[in-house]
Amino acid sequence: MAFRPELVPSDIIYAVLEQIPDRRDLHAAALTSWSFNHAATPLLYRTIDTDQKRTARNDVLHPAFTLLRRPELARHVRHIHETSCVIPLRGPHASKREITRFVLKAYLSCVNLYSFTWMDNCNMSDVFVSMIDVLKQLPLRSLSIRTSSDLGEDTWASLNRFTGLHKVAIWSNEGPPRVLQGWASRLGSTLTALELYRCAGVPASVLVSVLLQLPRLRDLRLKGAPSAAIPDIISCLPRLVALDTEYLGSGVLRPADDPLPALRRLTVRTNSVGLQADQLWVWLRQLIPHPSLEEFVLNAFSSYGQMAMPRHFILSLARTHGVTLRRLLLNMTNMTLEDIKCACALFPNLEELSCAVASPDYESIERAIAKAHTLRSLRLHVHWIPNSNSYSDGPYSPNSSSARFGKREAEALMLRKGSRIRTLSMGPHVYSVSGSSLWQHDALTRGFV
Repeated sequence: MAFRPELVPSDIIYAVLEQIPDRRDLHAAALTSWSFNHAATPLLYRTIDTDQKRTARNDVLHPAFTLLRRPELARHVRHIHETSCVIPLRGPHASKREITRFVLKAYLSCVNLYSFTWMDNCNMSDVFVSMIDVLKQLPLRSLSIRTSSDLGEDTWASLNRFTGLHKVAIWSNEGPPRVLQGWASRLGSTLTALELYRCAGVPASVLVSVLLQLPRLRDLRLKGAPSAAIPDIISCLPRLVALDTEYLGSGVLRPADDPLPALRRLTVRTNSVGLQADQLWVWLRQLIPHPSLEEFVLNAFSSYGQMAMPRHFILSLARTHGVTLRRLLLNMTNMTLEDIKCACALFPNLEELSCAVASPDYESIERAIAKAHTLRSLRLHVHWIPNSNSYSDGPYSPNSSSARFGKREAEALMLRKGSRIRTLSMGPHVYSVSGSSLWQHDALTRGFV
């Protein structure tokens, strides 16, 4: 019996097409049949990105012009990512004011808009102020701003009149740091996620006074905030569950005066640990005193070489978060095979593990993760070390990943009895399991090879 797509319920087709990441594939699906078109069209227009590809006439194809021609498509738009430099480049005969007017008219028809992202590398604050006036008329819940120039007092004053936002992200490379001064009081009843990318030089007392006005905050990202003040900063946010911050290795570490929130996700970035690595582990323990952590991410870059995670921190982490921790993502931070074995035994619900490790062969890694019965993703940056059975020269030298790990070894590790690993990376390729089949992808492009 031939497949008849018109007989498949549209909600099922929508759920299937929603899993397609590539817009080109969605476009192809939209041309398959009327039923597929009905399901794919909302997905194609759910996120509007400024298209910076120019035509042969040096025109820029801005999606706003499609929305003006087909206004019924605007109701599908939920997210807009706008790049400032594209707006004045529609064509050699169109003025910036005229193009801006068309764009604003199109966006005004996006009555279901949820989030707006503004990327400004051309110092076009006047255009952004015009957009702010339009956005205030829409049911906007998320606003992200990334600009290389100063927002300016006029722009900031316009932003401060926004209410009802659930998420705000501010990144401004010039001018005074903007940490919601004069705005936080208007957002206190709704804001749950905040990203401030430029806190360097802002006194901790100012950050605390601002965050005290945001009692509903659950997700916080701070860049440049003083490390020693982070415990006091988050102690005023009782509902906080996710923190992304930096360790700058400065100041005197001390416990917070008030109880800390029970964090579920903690991401720490540092590039200046060096001789202060011992302080880092003390500081981390201060941030997560309650048995609540589900994800720990460490992005550490040291001028003294790759940093190693000490065993005492693994034991301390396990004593408090042994049952709750599911994702341990250390990236380029070193762990020994014994440390990996220890972590897999102490965290019985571990699902994702990422770190750097030195190993003579993949069998040693297999033994190290033997007790990780719930592990689903394993990403290791492996330094293959020589052993008595290694080749000594040629293309299969002791440090050659192709000599130590390939598709055959991946199959043995992922398809063995009891294994739940579905994503595996130990070299230039990423392996994934679908059903009983193993797929090999390029580690950079994730394309099939």
